[in-house]
Amino acid sequence: MHLFIDNRSGVPIYDQIYRQIRTAILDGTLPENAPLPSIRSLAKDLQISVITSKRAYEKLEEEGFIYTAPARGSFVAPKNTELVKEENLRKMEEHIAEVVRLAKMYGVSRAEIDEMIDLELEETT
Repeated sequence: MHLFIDNRSGVPIYDQIYRQIRTAILDGTLPENAPLPSIRSLAKDLQISVITSKRAYEKLEEEGFIYTAPARGSFVAPKNTELVKEENLRKMEEHIAEVVRLAKMYGVSRAEIDEMIDLELEETT
């Protein structure tokens, strides 16, 4: 697993780790029950504080993305289908918000948007 930390992004390091691992879990790059690096190993590899890597893992565990087995380490949790569905709906909402923003900017009507969606659905089914 390769994580990238951007010290200039303004996003806290623990959150960058959290987001990258969460994305890898949701897109299947990290399969169910895959072992994760230990908190100490992750901290050493990324040259960050153990507290920072611990905070990222705690957030992942709190949200059900990983689980920890005492004396064994942390692992990718079995996929919660509701969690995956929510994440996909959130992504779709972001895209829809962008479509609405563009439609307002260019004066595209609701009927025209509906027609575009209908045509796209016809092409993909």
